[in-house]
Amino acid sequence: MKQPDAMYIDGSWRPAEGSGAIDVVNPADGRVIATVPAGSAQDVDAAVRAARAALPGWAATAPAERAARLTALRDQLAARGEELAETVTAELGAPPAFSTKVQVGMPVVVCGSYAELAASYPFEERVGNSTVLHEPVGVVGAITPWNYPLHQIVAKVAPALAAGCTVVLKPAENTPLVAQLFAECVDAAGIPAGVFNLVTGLGPVAGQALAEHPGVDLVSFTGSTAVGKKIGAIAGAAVKRVALELGGKSANVILPGADLAKAVAVGVANVMANSGQTCSAWTRMLVHTDRYAEAVELAATAAAKYVPGERIGPLVSARQRDRVRGYIEQGVAEGAKIVAGGPQPPLEAGYYVTPTVFAEVTPEMTIAQEEIFGPVLSLLRYEDEEDAARIANGTVYGLAGAVWAGDEETAVAFARRLDAGQVDINGGGFNPLAPFGGYKQSGVGRELGRHGLTEYLQTKSLQF
Repeated sequence: MKQPDAMYIDGSWRPAEGSGAIDVVNPADGRVIATVPAGSAQDVDAAVRAARAALPGWAATAPAERAARLTALRDQLAARGEELAETVTAELGAPPAFSTKVQVGMPVVVCGSYAELAASYPFEERVGNSTVLHEPVGVVGAITPWNYPLHQIVAKVAPALAAGCTVVLKPAENTPLVAQLFAECVDAAGIPAGVFNLVTGLGPVAGQALAEHPGVDLVSFTGSTAVGKKIGAIAGAAVKRVALELGGKSANVILPGADLAKAVAVGVANVMANSGQTCSAWTRMLVHTDRYAEAVELAATAAAKYVPGERIGPLVSARQRDRVRGYIEQGVAEGAKIVAGGPQPPLEAGYYVTPTVFAEVTPEMTIAQEEIFGPVLSLLRYEDEEDAARIANGTVYGLAGAVWAGDEETAVAFARRLDAGQVDINGGGFNPLAPFGGYKQSGVGRELGRHGLTEYLQTKSLQF
């Protein structure tokens, strides 16, 4: 595949300082499709220095001009949508239709939303005898994951640029090719040199160097809770701003009176999307004991329709595949019952996992507590609403959730009891303007919409 053999720093492509390289593998067949540079601390330092040099000029650029550059970036992403989608499919394994509609379509919309916000946001306002200024926080170190590679880049870079910040991006090593295409779009959009910089590399090397760099004012990280804790500690030691979007173990609570067939079908589809590699997936389905057996049968039937290699893609790597299969085996060992799927490999080639549904899952089981990050659904029974709330809130996570009920008032009342950053009511659709982020160990801060923009601003008051 086409890829520049270099880093994008200070508006140009340049060779990496070291000779290390990272193989990019197509998870559908295990073939190496590209090689990118493994950036070093020296590469990170060059990128941060470029971002710091560009910061005063970009911060002083009128919001209307920043908005115009983001509009141009959105147009570049849209124009290269087919190429971007093909790249995501090749390095992540997402089915082509999902790559086109979600993996690329959603970031285009999000980028456009920040172009509009940059033009309309009140960067100055009067409060009594004060003028309150909302100023860019500075240089942003953005560390993005592999599961929604373009979306997470846009969800960090677009609001940071809208706020007047400059950025150094370190994308996940599994999916660097779409990040390189994004850098080409930034360049074509006329965003000034140094405002956006890209360093490919490994997390423990380039990622850590970026988080620790004294020239970085804010670290925005999306990934595992374990790594997020390390980055939070690094930022805390330097009294540096940090935004963390971490793991989840979201509950899909189906209350008595809900449309059970619809709730189960939508719930299974939610878990299977992106091969289960979604931090906000509703991986725990909670059903009243009276209708539990019916829900189990519906879920097993629905999951069987997700045929590996057709309707559902592979996991991103052999390591991730083996990790998910290990969780399935552990679920069986702890007494859960497989009603669909299982740990057996569905295909000879590629990193596929058979979509799996567990019944007779109890809240303390590992598969009901830990984030699996694969196409695995656990069904738990509850006795009453108090029991359902206790189970739903009974993990260290609090990223997302869903509530189904016979009427909206009942669903909303229960949703208010959930320790979660966003809850879908009776199948409510994803809103790219609504804040996205979690409670508890699911993270710190919010992405998307107006709340996502404020993460990259700091406040100053002038008294008169």
